[in-house]
Amino acid sequence: MRVNHSRRTFVPSRSVTRRRSRQAQEHRAWPQRVPLLRRLGRMDRWAFDQVAAARLRGLEYVLPRLSRFADHGVLWFSAAGAMGIAGRPRLRRAALRGAIAIAVASPAVNIVGKQAFRRRRPVVDLVPPIRIRWKLPTSHAFPSGHSASAAAFATGVALEAPAAVAVPVAATAAAVAFSRVYTGAHYPGDVLAGLGIGALAGVGTRMVWPSRPPVARLAPDGGGRVPVAQDGRGVVAVVNLGSGPSAETDAGILPRRSEIALALVEAELPAAEIVRVEPGGDVDKACAEAAERAEVLAVVGGDGTVNAAARAALGRDVPLLVVPGGTFDHFSRAVGVETATQAIRAYREGRIGRADVSYVAPVSAPAGDEAEQIFLNTASIGAYTEVVERRVRLERRIGKWPALAVAAVRTLRHAEPVELMVDGRRRRVWLAFVGNGVFGSWGAAPTWRERLDDGRLDVRMVTTGSRARRVRAVAAIVAGHLRLTPGYRSWRTTGMEVISPAGDLRLARDGEVAPLPRAVRFGKHRRALRIFTIHAPVTG
Repeated sequence: MRVNHSRRTFVPSRSVTRRRSRQAQEHRAWPQRVPLLRRLGRMDRWAFDQVAAARLRGLEYVLPRLSRFADHGVLWFSAAGAMGIAGRPRLRRAALRGAIAIAVASPAVNIVGKQAFRRRRPVVDLVPPIRIRWKLPTSHAFPSGHSASAAAFATGVALEAPAAVAVPVAATAAAVAFSRVYTGAHYPGDVLAGLGIGALAGVGTRMVWPSRPPVARLAPDGGGRVPVAQDGRGVVAVVNLGSGPSAETDAGILPRRSEIALALVEAELPAAEIVRVEPGGDVDKACAEAAERAEVLAVVGGDGTVNAAARAALGRDVPLLVVPGGTFDHFSRAVGVETATQAIRAYREGRIGRADVSYVAPVSAPAGDEAEQIFLNTASIGAYTEVVERRVRLERRIGKWPALAVAAVRTLRHAEPVELMVDGRRRRVWLAFVGNGVFGSWGAAPTWRERLDDGRLDVRMVTTGSRARRVRAVAAIVAGHLRLTPGYRSWRTTGMEVISPAGDLRLARDGEVAPLPRAVRFGKHRRALRIFTIHAPVTG
C-alpha cells in the first residue's frame, strides 16, 4: 500500500489483492452453504471497504476515542450518572431504564450471540493506522456489543426523557455504532445486528416496567381564560418553608427545595403576594385565608401542602398553580410541572384544566360536608400508615430517603393485617391503596396516571395473614409487582364503603396520616379542581 502525502489519500497497491484473499479465507465458514447469506456477506465486506477507505476530516481523532470510551459501557453509565444527579424525575427514570436495557442487551450479545455465530473480525488493511490507536478486540465480531449497548441505552432514554435529552443521546449512540466500522472493529452487518438487539432490549423493558406518559390528561376548563399578569399581579403564593427537607438541608449546608422555588417565584412574579408558613405552621389556615383574596392561588411545597391548597381552591373555585418544592411532588409531576421554572411557564401561558378530586368522609356525613378529607394522589390503609409515621420520626436524623427505606423494612416485618368490611365483604387487609384515578404502574405505591379526569377510584389491596404469604407479599412489593402477590385484589369503582369493626381507622392521604371514624366512604368530585398545566387539556 502506497500513501500519497500531497493529497493525504491512500492508494491501493498489490497488497489489496492479498488482503482480499485473506478476507475470503476468513469468511469461508461464515456463511458457506446458504447462497443468500453468502451474497449478503459479500455486500457486508464491500460496505466495510467503502467505510475503511473513506476519510472524514475532523473525525479521525474523535471517533476512535469515542469508541474507546464506550468500552464496558463506561460512556453510558457515566451519562446515566449525570442524568441521575440532575434532580429531574424524568431523567432519573430515563437513566435507570437505559441501564436496565444495557443489562439485558450486553449478555444477550456477548454471551449468546457471539458464541453462536463466531464470526471473525475484519482484516484492517485499508483502515489508516491513525484510527487504530488501541489493540483491536479479539472476541468474535457478530453481533457488535458496543452497538447493542448504545442502542439499548438510547432506546431506554427515549422512552422516558424529553427530546432535548433523547436526541443527543441517540446521536451519540449512532456515532459509537459508526465508529466500530470506521475503526475496523466490525463489519456493518455486525453493527446493524447489535443495534437491533439493543433496541429490542430497550423496548422490552416496558414489559416489566411500563413507561409513564410525560403528563396526565386533564379536561378543558370551560370557565374562560384567567387573566394572567406577567408580573404575577393577583397571585397569592403560600410557601411551606418546611417542605423538601433532607439531611443536608437540616444541617444547614443546602437550602430546602421550597426555599429555592420561593426565590424563583419572587424573581419572576414580583407583584405576587407571598405568604410564608414556617416549619410546623398551620398550612391549612394559611391556604384558606389566601384563597379568599386570590385570583390565582399558588402553592410551594410537597404533596401534603398541595392537598391543603387544593381544598382551599375548591372552596373558592380559584385556579391552583402548583410549584413543586417537596421531596416526591407526585401531583405536580402528573400535570407536567416538575420544576419551579415550568410552573412559572404554565402560569404565563394560562393553560388551565380540570382534575378529579377524591375524598373520604364519614358514612353519615352528607355530600360536600366539611368532614370530607380530600386526596389528589392516593389514600392508604394498613401497613403504609406505619411506614409514613416511622419515616417522619427518623428523617430528621438520617434524611428522608434513608428513613423511608428503614421504615419500610421495619414495618413490613412486623405489620399485622386489619379486619375490615369493604362494601359489605369481610377482608383481612394488610395493605390497601385507593388512587385518585386509574394508575398505570403495578407497584405497591402507584406513581403515574394517564388521566386525571376519568371519574374512577383505583383500589388495590393485599389481603394476607400467614407468615409464608407475607414473605411472598413483601418480595412482590420490593419487585414492584403486586399482581404476583397472593391475596392481591384490584378493581375500579366510583365509590366504596369501608367499616372497621375493631374501631377507628388510620389513613394516609397524600403522605399525611390522620385518624378516621370506624365507618367511612370513598368518593369523587369529578373535574372539580382547576389546575395550571404545561400541556393543553384534551377533550374526551
